[in-house]
Amino acid sequence: MMYWIIFALFTTAETFTDIFLCWFPFYYELKIAFVAWLLSPYTKGSSLLYRKFVHPTLSSKEKEIDDCLIQAKDRSYDALVHFGKRGLNVAATAAVMAASKGQGALSERLRSFSMQDLSSIRGDSGSTVPGYPRVPTHHQGSLSSSAVVRGHGKLQACCTW
Repeated sequence: MMYWIIFALFTTAETFTDIFLCWFPFYYELKIAFVAWLLSPYTKGSSLLYRKFVHPTLSSKEKEIDDCLIQAKDRSYDALVHFGKRGLNVAATAAVMAASKGQGALSERLRSFSMQDLSSIRGDSGSTVPGYPRVPTHHQGSLSSSAVVRGHGKLQACCTW
């Protein structure tokens, strides 16, 4: 575990030092030698660095680290609740909008097949739909979806609701 902590710190430092020291002779060879020194069970380089530098620093800052972790936990919970509520509100709004638009489109589609709309259109010959005879008013409320209006050799299905 000590090796991985030291290696993580080395990798972080390496990101910045590569920008400035890559022109230095034998820079990459020195990095390889340093990693080998860290890994070697004979030199115990990672253990030495951890015990001399990392552990004393972490021990002296333990209380502050714990406080930061507690604050981060509380903030993350609050953020999760806040964004969860917003997400549910957005989803509910989208569902209501989709349902209302879908219902409006469905009702418009059904309305386009109603007998009242057909009888409100006046043609030149007095028929309800140009090219079709006028539907008698006593049939308007009683026609079902299977009712057929005949005119000029054509068939037209009518629906009422």
